[in-house]
Amino acid sequence: MLKRGSLDPLFYWLFMTNNYTKIAQVTFVFWVLKIIATTLGETLGDFISMSLNLGYLTGIMITFSALFVILLMQIRADKYYSWLFWLAIIGTTTAGTEISDFMDRSLHLGYIGGSILLSTLLLIALFIWHRIEGNVSVNAISNKRTEIFFWCAVLISNSLGTAFGDYLVDDLGLSYIAGAMATSAIIVVVLALHYFTKINETILFWVAFIFTRPFGATFGDFLTKPLESGGLNLPRDYASIAAVMLFILILYFSENYKKRAVR
Repeated sequence: MLKRGSLDPLFYWLFMTNNYTKIAQVTFVFWVLKIIATTLGETLGDFISMSLNLGYLTGIMITFSALFVILLMQIRADKYYSWLFWLAIIGTTTAGTEISDFMDRSLHLGYIGGSILLSTLLLIALFIWHRIEGNVSVNAISNKRTEIFFWCAVLISNSLGTAFGDYLVDDLGLSYIAGAMATSAIIVVVLALHYFTKINETILFWVAFIFTRPFGATFGDFLTKPLESGGLNLPRDYASIAAVMLFILILYFSENYKKRAVR
């Protein structure tokens, strides 16, 4: 198992020793991959519902079907597979995009209404998890039941991040880049709190996990939205393919780096 200092300091942000190895270690690379995964989830989700003109409800059905299969494989697996874990993360971000857009637009809850509802659901999920297991730490995921709680919280938090990102841009009037910068500033504050305060790392983890989602969502919109709306107007399929290639490249080199570090 990797110890603090076995990798370059750059590769550590929130260091957690995982007894249950099916959850990726929370390092600097973890957050980089999480942000790329959220960007990919935004572009891929919009491609399914908008570019293919399937609508949000059909998009939910498609993404949830895929996510169900992926999570079933992840939870049934007897050890950690990096490709499977991160495929599940991408699946939750893509499904989260469809959930948020369906709630905000099809159900007409609005971005603030959707954000409040999803925030409430996340707090309820974390409360139930804590009530049953005694904590909500990634460190303490030691059985399949706890892992199910984890993935429920991940799915809700990724849906919440999408709604909040849309709120920043559409309701508050921020540009896509400004929205990404605003959420990245929150992530930087969390990083500073981790290094310079004694605030509980589990709290900081979930705050960072939530806010990496609107960062990726607003950046994904920046890549694909029309020029007149402040985007780059890149095709969603091309943007998704580029994100996939970047994601695979970083994951490949990070896994190889870890293998060399523990030899």
